[in-house]
Amino acid sequence: MKATFVVLALTLAGIARGDVADSAPNGFTVKIALTIQASSDEVYRRLVGNIGDWWNSAHTFTGDAHNLTIEAKPMGCFCEKLPSGGARHMEVVNFVPGKTLVMVGGLGPLQSLAVAASMTIQLAPADGATKLTVTYAVGGYVPGGLNSYAVPVDGVLTQQFTRLKSYVEHGDPAPKK
Repeated sequence: MKATFVVLALTLAGIARGDVADSAPNGFTVKIALTIQASSDEVYRRLVGNIGDWWNSAHTFTGDAHNLTIEAKPMGCFCEKLPSGGARHMEVVNFVPGKTLVMVGGLGPLQSLAVAASMTIQLAPADGATKLTVTYAVGGYVPGGLNSYAVPVDGVLTQQFTRLKSYVEHGDPAPKK
């Protein structure tokens, strides 16, 4: 699974990146900032209500992002419906529609590791647009250190939120060149 992350990071090298704010053997923080040409209410609505339309299906267990949902409520689930069961990717711990969404949990291969993670998504008006800021902090223990996951996680999350930007602005999650 770790090798898949490394290959994916190399593949995404040409895509705009977020920023690995810090990285150490016991954890890392990734920060992504984008300006989206839409109101913060519209960005939030599409972020939460239409995740299957913009999330990359390659980063799901089922291969179909339309199996993903986010319940914007306390203890709400960022979940994936599986053919036989389901998966909780993250849990909503705080939300203010149009402004903030905070979820906890390890995404992808981090899910089965001894880690704790928190993702904060903030939306703020910015000259008729919305500034979206994502901070994903991961801490815990992994043999060899968590710092080797920082760049691949940055690449995957930057890809996802770049797809959200494109989806909101153009109706298509494939980023415009």
